[in-house]
Amino acid sequence: MLTNILITVALLLITAFILSRVFVLPRNIWLLFISQPLVMSSAPIIVFIGGILSTKMASDPSLATLPITLMILGVAAGAIPAAMLAKNKGRKFAVYTGLFFSLIAALIAIISAKLAIFELFSLASLLFGIGGAFTQQLRFAAIESSLDDEDIPKILSILMLSGVFAAFLGPEIALVGKDWITSPHGYAGSFLLLAVFILFSMIMMVAFKDTPANESKVSGEARPLKIIAKQPIFLIAIFTATIGFALMSYLMTATPISMHHIQGHSLQETKWVIQSHIAAMYIPSLFTPWLVKYLKLKGLMLIGTLIYTIVAFIALSGHDVMHYWWALILLGIGWNFLFLVGTSLLPQSYHSSERHKVQATNDFVLFGFQAAASLLAGWVLFTGGWHWVVITSLPFILVLLIVVLYYHLYQKKLAIEE
Repeated sequence: MLTNILITVALLLITAFILSRVFVLPRNIWLLFISQPLVMSSAPIIVFIGGILSTKMASDPSLATLPITLMILGVAAGAIPAAMLAKNKGRKFAVYTGLFFSLIAALIAIISAKLAIFELFSLASLLFGIGGAFTQQLRFAAIESSLDDEDIPKILSILMLSGVFAAFLGPEIALVGKDWITSPHGYAGSFLLLAVFILFSMIMMVAFKDTPANESKVSGEARPLKIIAKQPIFLIAIFTATIGFALMSYLMTATPISMHHIQGHSLQETKWVIQSHIAAMYIPSLFTPWLVKYLKLKGLMLIGTLIYTIVAFIALSGHDVMHYWWALILLGIGWNFLFLVGTSLLPQSYHSSERHKVQATNDFVLFGFQAAASLLAGWVLFTGGWHWVVITSLPFILVLLIVVLYYHLYQKKLAIEE
């Protein structure tokens, strides 16, 4: 299994080298491409083993998804401080603050798994989320480094592609380090190995340089947030990304527990499904620049929403491994399209001087709803079962379809006015 980790890291470096020759982009993009998966591995680890470990440590099994929820709440809670710190101290200072939080979280997770203390493990998950909030802000740093607005989808796609390596690293780290440190339920050593990867990321980010936004792109004074939030393009961007992210989290969080704890599928099968899902979240980024060029963002939004509809149909069809696998694969692809669209549209709603508060608001709403969805997933799963988890997602898919229609009408209105 250690071989799998070494191969994944080698492929990450090779991919970064090849892409850097294909796309002429700032060095920061390639630093982020390599270093992000090393620290982003914490999220797949918590998703993969968080629920399984928590069912053994928590007094109430319905609280099994609480650590995942707290991790996402941490991202929401850290969104505004991360943006403000980046504004006042620079992106590099902010990212090191986030990496520090992630390192402390890994150390606390080691102790919690060693002593089998659920509350301590929940605290570690919260701190992982806070660290993740700072990492999430780096996509905006990448956007700000672009010289042409048309490059934004391409840059976002490249950064999102790096997530596929985190998809494979996270679960492998969890299993490779599982028994490195003796603990009642295992996995204490998993977080020790994760801490090593976080340290490597900290070393790499030494070469990162703050890139100020191109102030020449805009002019004018900063507007109040309530004015910005009334813009149709802001609402379209935030609804698309938030609902897409929340639904993905809702189904993904319930999957490992439903598969392994309720349906009795093996840990290896569960790992395969989760790895495949997270890979599917990022692999489409190889093709999304081309898709955006020919289908435009509106077309990509529609396809992402229709994919979510197919996910619900497959998930309701059965409990076999392949039902879960296909549903989670398509869920990842749909998320990729919707998140890319929402993030690409957001810069159209703000001036450069407004970017930090709008980005912070976006992430606070996005991850706040994602946290609520992940917490609700555990309660619905243990109360009504997997089918109810899927059925309760249907109204939100309908809302996404309405947003697609609204975006279409909005673009027609702009075309007429021009």
